Amino acid sequence: MTETFTRRDLDSPRLSAEILLSHVLGCDRLRLYMETDRPASPGERDRLRDLVRRALSHEPIQYLTGEAWFFGMAFKADRRALIPRPSTETILEHVLQRERAAERPPRIADVCTGSGCIAVALAKHLPRARMTATDISPEALALARENTERHGVADRIEFVEGDLLAPLAGHGPFDWIVSNPPYIPDHEWDAVEPNVKNHEPHLALRAGRDGLQYVRPLIESAPPLLADAGEILIEIAACTAGDVRSLAAKAGWSKISVLKDHEAYDRVLTARR
Repeated sequence: MTETFTRRDLDSPRLSAEILLSHVLGCDRLRLYMETDRPASPGERDRLRDLVRRALSHEPIQYLTGEAWFFGMAFKADRRALIPRPSTETILEHVLQRERAAERPPRIADVCTGSGCIAVALAKHLPRARMTATDISPEALALARENTERHGVADRIEFVEGDLLAPLAGHGPFDWIVSNPPYIPDHEWDAVEPNVKNHEPHLALRAGRDGLQYVRPLIESAPPLLADAGEILIEIAACTAGDVRSLAAKAGWSKISVLKDHEAYDRVLTARR
């Protein structure tokens, strides 16, 4: 599998092979090396061949196994929402660092929650936080609710269906508004990998000609929903960082900066009311 995945230019071929095999065998990856002589049943071999065939068609490994890891937590993953990615962990790291010394319970809104990974991870690490999560997709919200049940935080996150900030009317003020909205500009779409372009929901990816179709209204309309000194964090395309800074300055935000992700790309706008 590793050799074939390498030839076909799949991401992390060795890791992908181990994940698929451990998924079929129902064990963790370490046990693959502890039981190297264990024979596979005909059913397991058939199931593995089918998953490999689908992986070679660039179907994401996370969708094949139904699971994605984010911030050290296992989330249910399927076609209803975008697969959680390490770049989004930049948002979590910033909020948790700032909240470490805070005395009041934080009020946090997660806009475009998708799988619910941001809201669930924040709720898990900030047990006093009050969370509101929104998404325009009822299918994504259903998946997010399943992830709250999985991690035992369902009683602390309120989900509201609607477009961007509209569902937050009457729910504020918030100390934090965080969001991973669609942000891929049209001019970058052709370069998107086939495992993303052909399988993940375009509703969660594409953001018009300049990539700011959803970022712009968040920047312009969020201030009234924030408490004094409240902060917004928005994941963005690296190529739009300059434009996003200008939009935030024009909208009257203070302490504007763009955080780099784990690969050193400009990834998250942060600004205060």
